[in-house]
Amino acid sequence: MSEEKLKIVMYPWLAMGHLTTFLHLSNKLAERGHSIFFILPTKTQSKLNQFNLHPHLITFIPIKIPHVQGLPEGAETTADIPFPMGPLLRHAMDLTQPLVDSLLQEIKPHLVFFDFTHWLPALARRLGIKSVCYESVSPASLGYVLHHDPNVDALSEPPADFPPSAVKLHPHEVRSGRQWATMKEYGSDMTILQRFAMSVDECDALAFKSCREMEGKYCVFLEEKHKKPVILAGPVLPEPPTVSLDETWANWLNQFKAKSVIFCAFGSEAIMKPDQFQELVLGLEITGLPFLAALKPPQGCKTVEEALPESFKNRTEKRGVIHGGWVQQQLILSHPSVGCFVTHCGSGSLSEAMVSECQLVLIPHVGDQFVNARLMAGELKVGIEVKKGEEDGLFTKEGVIETIKMVMEEESEIGKEIRANHGKWRDFLLTEGLEDSYIDEFVQKLTSLVT
Repeated sequence: MSEEKLKIVMYPWLAMGHLTTFLHLSNKLAERGHSIFFILPTKTQSKLNQFNLHPHLITFIPIKIPHVQGLPEGAETTADIPFPMGPLLRHAMDLTQPLVDSLLQEIKPHLVFFDFTHWLPALARRLGIKSVCYESVSPASLGYVLHHDPNVDALSEPPADFPPSAVKLHPHEVRSGRQWATMKEYGSDMTILQRFAMSVDECDALAFKSCREMEGKYCVFLEEKHKKPVILAGPVLPEPPTVSLDETWANWLNQFKAKSVIFCAFGSEAIMKPDQFQELVLGLEITGLPFLAALKPPQGCKTVEEALPESFKNRTEKRGVIHGGWVQQQLILSHPSVGCFVTHCGSGSLSEAMVSECQLVLIPHVGDQFVNARLMAGELKVGIEVKKGEEDGLFTKEGVIETIKMVMEEESEIGKEIRANHGKWRDFLLTEGLEDSYIDEFVQKLTSLVT
């Protein structure tokens, strides 16, 4: 097997953040000559074609996602549905099992990578194929949440044997996690937490986009707890975009001096309550700094414009933009004028932010983002969290302003520490040869798995 190239099937959860995460890894593996068969929804292929850097080795296999009553017609990914419809989309994905079975029999891969399809390991095992659960969440997040304990109140504390850590959930986060963890899957007695637990229990190996230097203790914890290999792919940084920043944004950003602009982006799925949306944008305004915010319309609003505070646009038109659509985040983060990134702490956004020169202001929104924020602020000390109420989880415009000033002002002692740590970790992640060595080791471990 040592000389043979691997043949790998990828079937990620139907969310753009998961699809792109799996595709970035596919590109790294294809660079080394391995063949990738990437299963994805039909209409989504056009959105991902530009990120397939090795189309001769990465074959997209578009499939129709079955319709489930209650889903909008033609819904394929989480971008097509409101958050509460997640169980319906997971059920639709589960209905693809017979098709995936046929595809695996036809392709005959060595390995199949998955995350949400808890039934895939058993299917793969029957066909003599090894399964790898490639997690989009961090090792710390998975280790904290998967207690295998029927008492979900345990979310308020990490597992008894969890490594010493800055990771701890606040009361409002525990309540949110408890509600999420106990949610029943559509047409099933299984909860989403049990789905994840089954994925981890049944797979042949766990894999993460992470580095030992940053999360090694959590990887050791998972390996010992689940008695299976934990394989790290390293930082898996996206390739530099081959396109330029859209002229509209480039011209707007070019007006401002270096490192003066606040960029705020909460990803494609984070939808805030209207009052929190207003606190955020008012906080950006009152800093007095130029800002560009890419945010989804808040709950109950069709556009961001209708959600803005009264006279907000008139007051900020020369130095502020609130945009309700998609933006080229990676390119904006690398623009010389941008000096601060206000983020919801999604793992993809943090990967891009860690190799930028922007200072990080953290406002975690849901799920694993809370753990990510503790890692960034409490352990790596590369950003600062905006304070929220312990019980209600609400932040204020004053908290937003205070945190931005802390990371941006040259004389701030905390800001100096944050900037120094961010610079250290950025240099580490961009170390020549680091990513290649991780991917080479990743391939060696995958090869060992199938021999």
